[in-house]
Amino acid sequence: MKPTIRDVAKMAGVSISTVSRVMNAPDTVVESKRSRVIEAIEELKYQPNAFARGLIYRKSFTLGLLIPDIENLYFAGVIRGMQDACIKLGYSLMICNTDRDKERTLSYMDTFHEKQVDGVVFASDILHPEYYEKLIGCRIPFVLVSSHSDEYEVASVEVDDEQAAYDAVKFLIELGHQEIGMIGFNHDNSVSGPPRMAGFVRALSESGLERNIGKIKYANHRFEHAYQATHELFTEYPELTAVFCVADEFAMGTISYLKDRNILVPGQVSVIGFDNLRMSGMFIPKLTTIAQPIYQLGYRAAEKLHELLTTGKVAVMKEKMEHKLIVRESSREK
Repeated sequence: MKPTIRDVAKMAGVSISTVSRVMNAPDTVVESKRSRVIEAIEELKYQPNAFARGLIYRKSFTLGLLIPDIENLYFAGVIRGMQDACIKLGYSLMICNTDRDKERTLSYMDTFHEKQVDGVVFASDILHPEYYEKLIGCRIPFVLVSSHSDEYEVASVEVDDEQAAYDAVKFLIELGHQEIGMIGFNHDNSVSGPPRMAGFVRALSESGLERNIGKIKYANHRFEHAYQATHELFTEYPELTAVFCVADEFAMGTISYLKDRNILVPGQVSVIGFDNLRMSGMFIPKLTTIAQPIYQLGYRAAEKLHELLTTGKVAVMKEKMEHKLIVRESSREK
């Protein structure tokens, strides 16, 4: 039978709480007791488990992550960053895929409460009042990643979606394109859709290209939806020479549609994406795109949640990470 913290305490002649302080805050224990506890740990070959730590600190050392689409490559990067941060900070990670379904999301929040997770990262979705009230009611600290809330004071980490979209469209304009369209997120279920559209509109307006503002079609986060949206866009606006897509997967759908219609990219139409997924550099043509620091967003979200859990607050409530333009093969001068 494996030795327990109780066995260590008995052998060292101290209390269980003293053993716990030796393991986690040794400087708070006098040298004589600390030496006895260390000797007992070594002799018994005691290794504390997460459950034992949880009993001592009333914590599970587990974080929850709510993501809307685990098949989306963007979230693979976020998960990897958060997982690495959890390993460093001493947490396990529980991941739930919501499909942006309210009932499912609320059910997962109940599950997190039952499992006594210490905190939750809520990714790339709208913080509906029901979600906020559930998490607050369950007293689960939480942080938003690739999202924000204008309604509630909630810690978040993301890029500046409006500025990033502006930079993408401004780049197309600087290449000489005058007829520019957009494949955007359906605003009904997207937190980043409206600001990215706002960036599109601002860049066009500053350059006197307001006639393009209505040249937008919307898709629901998938390649095949973007393919259909591109069909609708070019059927209505065949004069387009450039398209801004609010996700790399959308850019791939757009390019695939154009290729199937024998329209050359970038020879006849330039396409720019958003995210800089790993696939963006493998796709043909390689995607020009706005790079988000995807891994770092996940990593920082976990660090921010840990900061909230350990101090009760965060130094920066609404944190913005830097984006950058990556120029590859899918764009060229008009």
